[in-house]
Amino acid sequence: MIRNLPKTVKIMTKENGNISDYQLTRYEGNPIITPEDFPGAMAVFNPGQTMMGDETILLVSIIHRSGKYRGIEGATSHVARSHDGINFQIDPEPFINPTDLEPYRWLDVHLIDTRITYLDGWYYIIHPSAHPIWGTFGIIGRTKDFKNHEYMDVISLPDNRVPCLFPEKINGFYYRLDRPYRVAPNEHHTDGNIWLACSPDLIHWGHFRPLLRPGFAPWAQTKIGPTPPIRTEKGWLVIIHGVAQSCAGYRYCLGAMLLDLENPERIIGLVRGSILSPDTEYERTGVVPNVVFACGAIADNDKDQIRVYYGAADTCICLATGSLSKLVEACLADGPVVQ
Repeated sequence: MIRNLPKTVKIMTKENGNISDYQLTRYEGNPIITPEDFPGAMAVFNPGQTMMGDETILLVSIIHRSGKYRGIEGATSHVARSHDGINFQIDPEPFINPTDLEPYRWLDVHLIDTRITYLDGWYYIIHPSAHPIWGTFGIIGRTKDFKNHEYMDVISLPDNRVPCLFPEKINGFYYRLDRPYRVAPNEHHTDGNIWLACSPDLIHWGHFRPLLRPGFAPWAQTKIGPTPPIRTEKGWLVIIHGVAQSCAGYRYCLGAMLLDLENPERIIGLVRGSILSPDTEYERTGVVPNVVFACGAIADNDKDQIRVYYGAADTCICLATGSLSKLVEACLADGPVVQ
């Protein structure tokens, strides 16, 4: 029996509930990676992120002025490494090579928005392929060292922007968050919702459940999307993005939600206010203006810190940090979703 089908989302206001004022703090040296850091780049943006030992690893998406880099058309994905989390060295060779995806190499185009999850001794990497004919779908691969990438399979039908894996099994199954959407008549995707799915083997997925839809806050009216969940003592913390539309175009902000540890179909907390908005010049001006977009976050329990490496205006990469425990409390303070 399907449970937790979403109904109309009740928008929280000061009159009918709490609104957290939690905000991430921008690193004062932002942006930390720009197109000038990679020869020939027009944009370096939207990184997947994780820790490998004492190294911070980013998988950065790079768009090249020529439209092609070392035989790969569209954006390419490169590993950036840092021992201090601020100063990064970007590998010149693309980490993911679409020619390795036999026999479907022609399916994987425009390598952007990678999500990374460390699970069972592997770093699993999921990214979308925005194919002009076949649509947008999720492709999964894995690595142990961020030197060798192994394709696994196509794991979602169009149109699914990019699945995000949980870092451990729940009740014997792998779980992921999805972001399917409908294609509007004007060919721009709208109504991006967050769904939940589970699998016995990371390849075959089912038990699909709707989880969250846009409309719970003014900054998330048009569409929303997830990142890989982070386990905390009080629940699965998920950094999300939300989009609002106006006469000035689309505006991308960041928020957060908390899912029940044993039953991730339950949203036990959701920050109603955005935790980061495009307010600086480097976030308002670029290839795609008015965008802060995250593909993940890195939690440090010992420091009680969360680091979010995010793309600004689809042009450069920035860093914002905050208290991990206070973000969890902000989710709980604003309460569960009323659906």
